[in-house]
Amino acid sequence: MEKLVLGVAPIKRSFLSMEAAKEQKDIFMEVVRGIRPDAVELVTIDDVCENGIAYEYETIQKVVDKFKDARVDALFLPFCDFGEESVAAGIAAKLKVPTLVWGPRDTAPNTDACRGRDTQCGIIAATKVLSRFGVTFSYIVNSPAKSAKFQEGFETFLRASMVVKAMKGMRIAQIGNRPEPFMSVISNEGELLEKFGVQVVPIAISTIVGYTKEIAEAKSEEYLAYIKEFSGRLDYINNMSEEQVAWTCALTMAMEKAIREKDCVAAAVECWPRFEDLKGLPCIGIGELTDKGLPISCEGDISGAVTLALLNAATMGDSAQFFADLTIRHPENDNAELLWHCGPFPYSLRDTEKKAGIDLFNGRWELKKGDITICRFDSIGGEYVLFAGEGKTTDGPKTTGTYVWFETENWEEWEEKLVFGPYIHHVAGAYGTYARALEEAARYLNVTYDTPGKNQIKGL
Repeated sequence: MEKLVLGVAPIKRSFLSMEAAKEQKDIFMEVVRGIRPDAVELVTIDDVCENGIAYEYETIQKVVDKFKDARVDALFLPFCDFGEESVAAGIAAKLKVPTLVWGPRDTAPNTDACRGRDTQCGIIAATKVLSRFGVTFSYIVNSPAKSAKFQEGFETFLRASMVVKAMKGMRIAQIGNRPEPFMSVISNEGELLEKFGVQVVPIAISTIVGYTKEIAEAKSEEYLAYIKEFSGRLDYINNMSEEQVAWTCALTMAMEKAIREKDCVAAAVECWPRFEDLKGLPCIGIGELTDKGLPISCEGDISGAVTLALLNAATMGDSAQFFADLTIRHPENDNAELLWHCGPFPYSLRDTEKKAGIDLFNGRWELKKGDITICRFDSIGGEYVLFAGEGKTTDGPKTTGTYVWFETENWEEWEEKLVFGPYIHHVAGAYGTYARALEEAARYLNVTYDTPGKNQIKGL
């Protein structure tokens, strides 16, 4: 996954102490540099503003030019003191990217000896100006840089910005068509392009067939090594010959080749019935490619593929995603639901204490224990919604395919929300808690955020 490029423009009041402002900057920059350096590239203004702090109108364009040259995805406006509202708004208004506002909590009130920083006061003034300029911004409550409040809020903003970055120019591969009976997965390709810039790129199943044959016949070192590694990590392989296992590996490599050739970040696959003509099903390959950061939805679900791409961005590499059917309620636990699909869940998410294998092209394993975020991007009548909610795994009866039992605080509320829509039985899941980041991203994407309990229509 590409790193998020974050422009950092500290703000100070022109007549307040530069020394005090720099002291604050040094404290929060040390903290910021330590938050997700694996996923974030920081761009500072040290070379265009005194001490890397903006406070003069004349420097606005210099800061903007530097950030545009660096192609920043998001902007951080930390206030070192009261700040200059015109400078902060001038920078943000010209960039129009997700913008985070925050300032460190002042330690003491003003005294007769000197003027205090009044950081909170200045922020409240500046955010009014940001709003007048039409800048959508995020905010972390006035708090010390070395506090959990700031650090958690900052990472949530990074995740939300990643989601927004992922949506811009997103390309979704459509391999084949949707299965004829699945009217529920119908999406509006034109609207996705017009509203969000999301492009759906068709890839014929015949292309996948051709690539699979080429890979199987060429028998490259990469291909042979993959067969060995793939077979070696599974506890069992049922109802499949060595030739079928090899073909499955070739099919997986063929799908990856076709998807990456089109510069797509996710895909929707017509996994049945036409793939049965390819001497196998792609279920295992879906999980394998999702583990490589290329999530794939089943049954030609384009909106599902967009959902996976957005959730993938929110995780910032912390978890692979799984694409599940909402199937049945737990036979004993009223607040638990079976998240299941025939066999495409990523191998990395399996419960390592239990056996994992394949039965007739389908994965056979239960997912691990932990917190899970469920997500769905969908629409009806031209209105787009981003749904998210959180829960945890729980114990339940063993079943076929790949699955996990998911427990919420109130499943009936979830079920009513999903039934009244505009959703279907497909959801994306990932390990971790990302609902707050998705909620924040929805504001920037100009879509409605939805979650169980919000504007709830009740069942009878």
